[in-house]
Amino acid sequence: MECVNELSREERIRLDADYEVSRQITARHGTTYYLSTLLFPHTIRQHVFGLYGFVRQPDEIVDNPAPNSDPLLALEEYRVEAMRAMKAGRSDIPILNAFARTAMTCNIPLEYPAAFLEAMFMDLTTSRYESIDDLQSYAYGSASVVGLMMCKVLGVSDQAALAPACDLGFAMQLTNFLRDIGEDWKMRRRIYLPREDLARFAYTEDELARGVVNDNFRELMRFEIERARLFYAQADKGMKYIPARCRRPVLLARALYSKILDKIEQNDYDVFTRRARTTTLEKAMELARLPIITT
Repeated sequence: MECVNELSREERIRLDADYEVSRQITARHGTTYYLSTLLFPHTIRQHVFGLYGFVRQPDEIVDNPAPNSDPLLALEEYRVEAMRAMKAGRSDIPILNAFARTAMTCNIPLEYPAAFLEAMFMDLTTSRYESIDDLQSYAYGSASVVGLMMCKVLGVSDQAALAPACDLGFAMQLTNFLRDIGEDWKMRRRIYLPREDLARFAYTEDELARGVVNDNFRELMRFEIERARLFYAQADKGMKYIPARCRRPVLLARALYSKILDKIEQNDYDVFTRRARTTTLEKAMELARLPIITT
């Protein structure tokens, strides 16, 4: 995979340093994700870090803008630099240099990172979604295309794997939405639960703003959790298409993310004052349960 455009010694040293920046970002911000990446072969792992660094920076721009900054301007500058890096195959910005190399090596089409960045712009202008279809349209860019880029990184060649990859991305995104309901409202005034679902279970935005956990909210959460689990189940159909040497890390990430749903249930659906998270021991136990895959 690394035969694309041979690098000089100096370029390789610089590129390795840039991948290290992306690794540190992954370790700092994506603890569950990072644990899973450690199971990948080194070369694959490096590209996964490159991908994560690329998607994390605009997410930080949108969700945690620097004081006195204009996130719209910062995101537009990032998009310009990202598209320039993709076309040139390199960048002076470490995370974009690493991602550009990954994109070139793994044949990631420009349309995937472009769709992701477009979803980040949506977060600056859209804080409500009327229906699950509207939410999925947003999540295609924010999560599903990440699954499609991962397919490229992992060397998945069968087209039948693409729909399950999108489903896994959406399942993980929906899990994050459910875990972070309280934080998304408090910090950003966003509600990712579709309005049609709130109405169906007679739960109001005012109640959400006050952190009310009542029977209606519990029924709403049961409904959304079941929806997420259905998407995980659909995603499982695509696992067989992942090369054997890369399958266990994906299975681990899937297991750990879906376990967040169990934690929400164990917390009696209180996502306002209690954060659903897995312990180090639980992560280790999930790792131990993974099958040994040889073919």
